[in-house]
Amino acid sequence: MQIFKLYENNPNTRILADIADVIRDGGVIIYPTDSVYAIGCDALNQKAVEKIYQYRKEEQKESHLSIICKDISQADEYTRISKEQFKLMHRYLPGPFTFILEAGLKLPKVFRSRKTVGIRIPDNKILHALLEELDGPLLTTSLKAPVEEDDPDSLSYMTDPFLIEETFRNQADVLIDGGYGEDKPSTVVDLSKGEVNILRQGAGVLE
Repeated sequence: MQIFKLYENNPNTRILADIADVIRDGGVIIYPTDSVYAIGCDALNQKAVEKIYQYRKEEQKESHLSIICKDISQADEYTRISKEQFKLMHRYLPGPFTFILEAGLKLPKVFRSRKTVGIRIPDNKILHALLEELDGPLLTTSLKAPVEEDDPDSLSYMTDPFLIEETFRNQADVLIDGGYGEDKPSTVVDLSKGEVNILRQGAGVLE
């Protein structure tokens, strides 16, 4: 695993370009968001996506994965967003939210059997700069701690770059060390049925 230390106030563009090349080549990366750290890959690379499914040890149709986009316009390429949903998302994004939307026709092949898909647009300058360099979406899922969820140390496996390196060094090609992560996952909001339904309350708060 290669480890790159980046700073949100001034992410190194040369390093980001190198990381983007790893992603395009089918690599798996671990990176900071505006909530906990996540693991992901090029959402359009089938072989890379299969690596993430293997990591989660879940069937494709049952796995809870999302797509990270650089903005709502890019998200609109892969989902169906109504005017009301756009206004709501525009109000809260970028931010620590995962919005579940009706799947669109241009979804990556691995998602085409799905009726819905999660969309993330995190408020993190490192990740935003990487997405600009990559010019494509990331398939993403939160890191899975090797302990029970109620274990008091479970959160450290998703927020502490040193512990992440020690624990997941054989499961990713790159770790972006952006400092300690936030102590809550994203808030999951289901918009796919035409109403607002909070499935999980996390770091984001809908008002």
